[in-house]
Amino acid sequence: MNDNKQDKRQRNKWIALINIPLQMGIVIFLFSWFGGWLDEQYPNPKNIYRIIFILLGVAIAMYNVIRQVNQLNK
Repeated sequence: MNDNKQDKRQRNKWIALINIPLQMGIVIFLFSWFGGWLDEQYPNPKNIYRIIFILLGVAIAMYNVIRQVNQLNK
């Protein structure tokens, strides 16, 4: 009985770890898309909105990864 619980807990950790890159990619993609949309609506020579939103998306994705990994280690 105890081994079954341990196996299930281990499987749940692997599933969570597999989902992290997917979530990270989705967050970065959405922020990049929104920045591109803003650049089309309010044009400027350096695509500054896309750059800002990509960096913001990466920061949010990294925060999410760190939070999830810390939660898994508890």
